[in-house]
Amino acid sequence: MKITSYIKKIFNYSPPFKYQFSLPNDFNKTNLDLPQENLVHSKENRNIFTSLDVNSDYIKSRYNILINSDIITREFILNARGKQYKALLLYIDGMIDSQILNDFVLEPLMMRNRNNMFEGDKNRIISEAVSNNITVRKVKKFDLADYIENCLIPQNNIKQSKSFEEIFSGVNSGNCALFVDTLDIAFDIDIKGFKQRSISKPENEIVIKGPHEAFVENLRTNTSLLRRFSNNENLIIESLEVGKLTKTKCAVCYMQDIANGDLVAEVKYRINNLDIDSLLSSGQLEQLISDNNSLGLPKSISTERPDNAVQHLLEGRIIVLVNGSPYALILPAIMIDFLTSPEDRNLKTIFSNFLRAIRIISAFFALLLPGLYVSITSFHIEILPTELLYSILAARESVPFPVIFEILIMEISFEIIREASLRVPSAIGSTIGIVGALVIGQAAVSAGIVSPILIIIVAITALSSFAIPDYSFSFHLRLFRFLFILLGYMCGFLGIGTGLFVYLSIICDMESFGVSYSLPYSHMENLKNTGIILPPIWKREYRSSYLATKKAKKQEDISMKWKFNK
Repeated sequence: MKITSYIKKIFNYSPPFKYQFSLPNDFNKTNLDLPQENLVHSKENRNIFTSLDVNSDYIKSRYNILINSDIITREFILNARGKQYKALLLYIDGMIDSQILNDFVLEPLMMRNRNNMFEGDKNRIISEAVSNNITVRKVKKFDLADYIENCLIPQNNIKQSKSFEEIFSGVNSGNCALFVDTLDIAFDIDIKGFKQRSISKPENEIVIKGPHEAFVENLRTNTSLLRRFSNNENLIIESLEVGKLTKTKCAVCYMQDIANGDLVAEVKYRINNLDIDSLLSSGQLEQLISDNNSLGLPKSISTERPDNAVQHLLEGRIIVLVNGSPYALILPAIMIDFLTSPEDRNLKTIFSNFLRAIRIISAFFALLLPGLYVSITSFHIEILPTELLYSILAARESVPFPVIFEILIMEISFEIIREASLRVPSAIGSTIGIVGALVIGQAAVSAGIVSPILIIIVAITALSSFAIPDYSFSFHLRLFRFLFILLGYMCGFLGIGTGLFVYLSIICDMESFGVSYSLPYSHMENLKNTGIILPPIWKREYRSSYLATKKAKKQEDISMKWKFNK
């Protein structure tokens, strides 16, 4: 017992329930040199005070200015109509453009000029009209806040706010805040100047015949791309905030005259009812607003191509953008969407249909090919031609392991190689593939660990998974491939057939934002425009009926009027 207790004492760690920290005796909490009655540390939404000193103390408390080195407060004297006021600027160093701040904010407010040297209390004329030889003047009393916004600050984007939370939200996103003594409002001035990635080619979606532009991490740049590609005033872009701490800005985009109102309301309802602290990417938002499913199938399309997003917008779907993420979410999505590519619309119909058929065959191989091989070699050898059967038996003669162990070794090894190639630096990523595919594969065959026919099966399966356009759907096929391998090993074709029946039954029961996931095959009337065979572009008169759009028709029956004139 003593030995056991001694060993537990050495190796068993139990964290204390309460940590005791001690501070130096000379530490004084009152060294902050701030009025303690004005320091409000709670995060409730407070209104701005009329006293500049109180506002300054509150700002220093909320932003911990004595600790933070990048939070800048600039106090100065503001000139307005012959009078001087104490003012304060709040901004974050590195997120603003210093040149704009100096030339269009500080200089007009601090320097004396004609705009701010009028006598202080005179009324000003808003408009003047002449009717029946009678001059009518609209006069408004002098208001300091309106005067600063409309006459002194020559900046294109400026807003007034009475809430600290709204002002702090603007400062955190790269704006600067102006506080003026005697005013219970503050000015949120847009002078963003932080470094950001410029528009470049899509990295994960290869472009063959299409625009070579991709979304970036800046929300406003992404919305401008949608505006430029759609070129329509009916495009609605609504801004929402998600996250109690990060307050991440999201944009819900849709065509007002096309999109179904109930679908728009459902998307906004789900986003507005997220009670989370932070949101950092569109991938997190996708998981939060999508219906859960036991198969892990994606319920929304993720794209970095603006042309693809706008194409779906014009079809009646919803686009969701997240600030800080270069991907757009397209809602809703059905199963056939993950087997199509944006390039299908840019190629001739015969080529698009050929490629779509290749992808469907690839999805079948990626999911079922290893399981079919295991079931045939374990239960149904009699269906193989005699010559092929002799070849397989001769190849497996020197392999000491059962087929299930053999194929699991190769599948897991390939997944390790795939993951390693993603994590290593790009300069040696190709080396990992050569070493894994050639050296390890050839060495395994030579050592008699696996058979050559199995290397071919695994290679075809891996290439098939790469042919799937959507990464999430490809990942789903890779994962469930192992399930069908086990079913094929245990019950042969019966196990695979039963598993496939359950698999398809779950898919038929799934929905994406109220739309059946198995469309268009569960409703034949939807098969015309969204089925396996893509019709010629001049036959695509109608939008998908399952979206219940406000405008069902998107082009005339005879769209090529130069060729077919009535």
